[in-house]
Amino acid sequence: METEETDRYFMNEALQEAEKAGEAGEVPIGCVIVKEGTIIARGANLREASQKATSHAEIAAVEKACEAVGSWRLEGCTLYVTLEPCPMCAGAIIQSRIERVVYGADDPKAGCCGTLMNLVQDERFNHRAEVTSGIMKEETGDILTAFFKKLRLEKKRKKQEVQTYASESDLSRNSPDDGRKA
Repeated sequence: METEETDRYFMNEALQEAEKAGEAGEVPIGCVIVKEGTIIARGANLREASQKATSHAEIAAVEKACEAVGSWRLEGCTLYVTLEPCPMCAGAIIQSRIERVVYGADDPKAGCCGTLMNLVQDERFNHRAEVTSGIMKEETGDILTAFFKKLRLEKKRKKQEVQTYASESDLSRNSPDDGRKA
């Protein structure tokens, strides 16, 4: 079993992947998969760039890890991700037989490792993963909060620009000297 220090080390690696995604204009979510103390795969959210709903950090990392080990079975692996996995990613975790999931921030809207529901530990499945939550919770939550705050500010700024342009256009059309002769 990994120690909290080890978990923090690998979560920091996942956070670096999240930062790369954020710099590319993606929702900043990052993931690494570790086997025997070594990172075998990395993934970052690329949904906007790929325009594919399945381009989540966990899916990218699972696919790369399967290639790295030459099998769809990722037994003995730990997945570190900055945000609690969604239903799709939880399904990939179950299907790939990942042993352990470590995540930072809870996802109250789609979290499937205990927050909204707990798919990865559901006894009806033939495989379950151990879950550790809240590792670097503040840091992983802060990067998401900052990203969405910036996004909201940009939307507000664009809306104000459009309103200003529309207002100026209305003024020029309604002015008495609009360039037309009487």
